Amino acid sequence: MAELSDPVIFGILLTLLIALLASGLWVALSLMIMAFVAIVAFSNAPAGLVLATTLWGHSHSWPLAALPLFILMGEILLRSRLSEDMFSGLAPWLTRMPGRLLHVNVLGCAIFAAVSGSSAATAATIGRMSVPELKERGYPEDLILGTLAGSATLGFLIPPSIILIVYGVATEQSIARLFIAGILPGAMLVCLFGGYVMLRAWMSPASIPKEDDTMSFREKLVASRRLLPVMLLIIGVIGTIYTGVASPTDAAAVGVVLATVLAVMTGSFGRKEFTAALMSATRTSCMIALILFGAGFLAIAMGFTGIPRNLATWIGTFDLSPGALLAVLTVFFVLLGCFLDGISVVVLTTSIILPIVQAVGIDPLWFGIFLVLVVEMSQITPPVGFNLFVIQGLTGIDILRVAKAALPFFLLLMLGLLLITVFPGIVTMLPNAMGN
Repeated sequence: MAELSDPVIFGILLTLLIALLASGLWVALSLMIMAFVAIVAFSNAPAGLVLATTLWGHSHSWPLAALPLFILMGEILLRSRLSEDMFSGLAPWLTRMPGRLLHVNVLGCAIFAAVSGSSAATAATIGRMSVPELKERGYPEDLILGTLAGSATLGFLIPPSIILIVYGVATEQSIARLFIAGILPGAMLVCLFGGYVMLRAWMSPASIPKEDDTMSFREKLVASRRLLPVMLLIIGVIGTIYTGVASPTDAAAVGVVLATVLAVMTGSFGRKEFTAALMSATRTSCMIALILFGAGFLAIAMGFTGIPRNLATWIGTFDLSPGALLAVLTVFFVLLGCFLDGISVVVLTTSIILPIVQAVGIDPLWFGIFLVLVVEMSQITPPVGFNLFVIQGLTGIDILRVAKAALPFFLLLMLGLLLITVFPGIVTMLPNAMGN
């Protein structure tokens, strides 16, 4: 077995992984089995000792503690009256904009993304509130579904992002700097999505129903008071990280306390809802942590086999420019995202891809945002676009119709990807301003 070439070894291990995943085995266990086979069959390292030390090393990671806390914060707000408050606070200001209340989907998703960190939770919460309301008012179905599907992907990018924590832990990058790096690209996508809605409204003004705009400026300000607690929560969490007052883990703990207080103040959150939020956050956190443990073991196992190093050297022989490599990786990640969820895509690929990316001089921090944008695209790509499934479950509409409505927003995400590639300062400017 030791005489086998690296491509053959990689092919054997990849076939094993595909077979394990196809059998329905958990992603984390599939990764661990593949890593165990790699060490036993293709290296001389003690597999049991490597497994034990890897799991221990990952399990007491302090940055990883932010993960369950941010998930719990999102679950608490998911069960409060936050979505109704956002609609009531945003709607009065949008009645004169081209596209009118369709912007509630875009801005509502952006706001909720900044307090949940989850794409699926963002789609579920905002969709539950906006879809029935917008349908009743007569807005076009394709724009209702498209703005929701596209804008919900912001949950992966706008901090605090669960997938950025996963990437930071897997690649040993600063989670605080990754969070701040996601702010400007997130704002850019909000502008692109809003601009598309305006363009559609200008092209077909008859398709957008008229809205009552009799509220005075004072009445609009009064209605916006409902947004104030949420905005304070966002500023409290992100502001403490940016200024260096708190680490992401500390800020997550503060966020959980503030979210609980906010939810209780709405009058719709009690012991029953808190227990449900705690159990749901525990299940999600355990799933992600187990996947991270499996990915960590796989990364160490791949290091013992020498495949990532040799693969990076082999790709280097093609003399690909950074742009060409990114184009190839974009296609690869989108295809992979058609069959796996975003977190699995990140943990499956980083140990192999990152050495290649660094070898051509690409900043790992910038690449993290690039990767999240590509994963966002895969969230609205059939057959396993998780946002599409969430929206189908909410509306009962056929998933192909939802995917068709989301297509323009897939293209806008691709445009966003092109913009951060041509102008990398969109990603790096704020982290560089933070210093160390």
